[in-house]
Parts: sequence; structure tokens; C-alpha cells
Amino acid sequence: MTTPMPHFRAIIIGAGQAGLAAAHELARRDLTPGPDGDFLVLDRNDGPGGAWRHRWDSLTLGKAHGIADLPGLKMKRPDPTVPSSTLVAEYYDAYEEEFDLQVVRPVRVKSVSPVDSDDPTSALHVASQAGDFTADAVLNATGTWTNPYVPYLPGIGSFQGTQLHTSDYVRAEDFAGQKVLVVGGGLSAIQFLLELEDVAAETVWATRRPPNFTVRWEGEDAQWGVDVEKSVRERTFAGKQPASVVRTTGIGLIPDYVAGVERGLLVSRGMFDRITPTGVVFGEPLSDKAEGLGPSDNEELVLPESWDPLPPGTEVEADVIFWNTGFRAALRHLAPMKLRGPEGIEMADEVSPAADGRVLLVGYGSTASTVGATRAGRRAGREAYRRLN
Repeated sequence: MTTPMPHFRAIIIGAGQAGLAAAHELARRDLTPGPDGDFLVLDRNDGPGGAWRHRWDSLTLGKAHGIADLPGLKMKRPDPTVPSSTLVAEYYDAYEEEFDLQVVRPVRVKSVSPVDSDDPTSALHVASQAGDFTADAVLNATGTWTNPYVPYLPGIGSFQGTQLHTSDYVRAEDFAGQKVLVVGGGLSAIQFLLELEDVAAETVWATRRPPNFTVRWEGEDAQWGVDVEKSVRERTFAGKQPASVVRTTGIGLIPDYVAGVERGLLVSRGMFDRITPTGVVFGEPLSDKAEGLGPSDNEELVLPESWDPLPPGTEVEADVIFWNTGFRAALRHLAPMKLRGPEGIEMADEVSPAADGRVLLVGYGSTASTVGATRAGRRAGREAYRRLN
């Protein structure tokens, strides 16, 4: 006789900001967390902190956008000099203890699938490294950090130097004396270029389109966040892949960034279209009007001197190709649920995939931000509770 799998009313996958907010919402509605309770929180990390625990030491909350408070327990005013990975891990650890969330870790979820593929109301089977479970609802809060994106370009496998992604970065000293090609138009690329300026032998910045410096940015425009989320929401509700962060948010005119442009450091040389064993070959640059960038786009380049593409065919030698090309939502384990349409996952609201009401996506699309993730967690918790009852 087969032993039945442990059953929970809900399983939350991921104990980052969105997952913890969702867990708190279920707990405050009298559902008990933990292996012997009503709902279970699974997390693949070795300890608390979510994706923040993997960030590089030089990233502090004084340099990052910041971290939003979780519901029910505010973060004490952080020391802007202490690595964000340390501060956020300590905060999330205290949060889990405060509300006795009993997060089970480290656990990687392999797949989520219907127990009965012919019954759209059946329980869900969650297969994980910690064993198999069933649940009436799954709240997925796996974020993007474990799914870094690197575009394929001809010759990418022939490069004899080092290639790494944002998620692999540890410290600037690792690049001492090397020629570094920094790829990507977001804040990470800019911050790394500034860090490497006095360490690397040479840096070259490559972006597909002109850097999207904007006079509208977080902290300077009260409507900024509303417009950003609206832009992303329109795409995800239509079932399209969420746009990159920088296409939506733009780059603020922070004094350090403006000074970097003025001294010739933060100047994009366009984008290469071929990789050689010793470097790259640049191609035709994209116009800044090739794609709509979103609410922060400007009719004219705010800092035109930040865009100086190399002539097509120019070869640039490099010891390191540093890909700061973003992340994609980590959803492979949900493939059996068939949530995806032709272009992406169509959403009925910020947390509900249109294809199946048993799964909620927490911190996906328009809520994949430090502000939106908490809101999404609370909403997903409320919605899960409503559906369960």
C-alpha cells in the first residue's frame, strides 16, 4: 500500500520578500505554518535573505534602491555601510522567528503538477528534494535570481577569456589589470563600471540602445513608481514577457552617474554582434526608437554624450565579458501546470495566472520590485485564503 503524501492547504515556494509577506498573510488569518501545520514554506537557500544573501559585498542599501518593510515588523534603520546581503539576511531571519514561519530549507522544488490532470480542481503535487507533498494551492515566490539571462551570440563558446554574469560577481579586485567588457544598460552595469574604474586595466561599456538616462526616477517623481508598474502590468496582463527593469525604470541623474558620463567612463559603444576567441566585433547600433522603452523614455536623449557607438566591424579585445543582461522569472518547475501562452503568461490580476486558479505568482511582472513584492505577497495570501475557503 502506497503511503499518502503529506498534504497542506497551501505551499509557498520561496522565502524572499514576496514569499515571507504571503506567509505572514496566511498566518494572520489563522492558518498555521510549518511541517505539522496548514501551510508550508519551502526555500532553496541555505539560510534567510532570499536573493539578497547572494549580492556582492560592495552593494549596500545606500547604493541599492532599498528594501521595503515586511508586514508586521519594520526593518530597523540600516547602516548604509554594511553589505545589504548581511542586513537583509538578518532582517528576514528575525522576521521568520517573530512569526514562527518554520521555513524548510535548503529545498529545491523540482516540479508542480496536478494530481489528476483530468480534474481542474484536484490538488497539486509538489515534488522537491525534501520529498513529495500535495497542496490545494501553491504560491510561487521564486523570483529571478536563480535564472540569469545571457543572450546567445555567434562565437560565444569560442571566447578564451572569462565570462560571468551579475549573479557571479564577488569583488572588483578579481578584475585587476584586465580588459573588461561590461554588457547591459541597467544600474548593475553602471555600478560595476564605477567600481572597476580604478581596478581594471580598461573597461568598455556595451549596450543595445542608448543608455536610458531620465529626469524621472525614483525619489524625484511621486508618479514614477505608478507609471513604471502600469507599463509592466500592461505587458504581463496581455500575456507578454515582462520587460527588462531599465527599459521600464530608466537611469536616474545621480551625480556620480552624470560625472561618470562627463569623464568618459559611462559611455556606451553600442553592441557587438559576434564574439571571437580574444574579444568581440561590434555591429550596427540600434536606434533609441527601435523599441518603446516605457514611461521613463524621453523624446531626446537626456545625456547624449553617453552614446558613442563604435563603427560596425570594430574589433575590441577583452579578457573578461561581464554580462549584466538581467534575469528571467524562475518558473521551470511550473511547466507541468501549462500556464504559458504563445508569448508568455497571461495574468487575470497581479498574482493570478489566467490559465489555472490553483497557482498564484507572487512577485512576478509588475510586482517584481522591492515595493511591489510585499504588496503582491499580501494580495496572494488573501486570494489564496479566499479560494481555500
